[in-house]
Amino acid sequence: MAVSSGTFSTFLCIKTTSFHNPSTPPSSLRLASHPAAKLRLVRAVTSATASSEPTATNKRVPRGIMKPRPVSPEMQDIVELPEIARTQALKRIWAYIKEHDLQDPQNKREILCDEKLKKIFEGRDRVGFLEIAKLIGPHFL
Repeated sequence: MAVSSGTFSTFLCIKTTSFHNPSTPPSSLRLASHPAAKLRLVRAVTSATASSEPTATNKRVPRGIMKPRPVSPEMQDIVELPEIARTQALKRIWAYIKEHDLQDPQNKREILCDEKLKKIFEGRDRVGFLEIAKLIGPHFL
């Protein structure tokens, strides 16, 4: 019998008397009535555990929104870096908004743009927080 837990496969091995031994009566071949039946648990490592773990020389190369890209000069005024990943740029824009207290006090979902943010957000005075990720797209070169 085999039971798989994803990492290990467990086998139940039963050691019974031989079928070829004529001195053994047929009733002793049944496991339930055989008191001398020995059970042994065997574990084997499956291929799921044989996967290689990342090492210091095998680092992942950032792709997609995690890959640093050059940004426009208007964006550089806020993020203060010439090249940055989209995720980090969004974090820095939010830090700038919080630092300069640019959220609308009545509706925290609205951002009140100052002159630097207007350059990034197409000259708009107010921007919804869900629009920020869309509006920064053209500033990645």
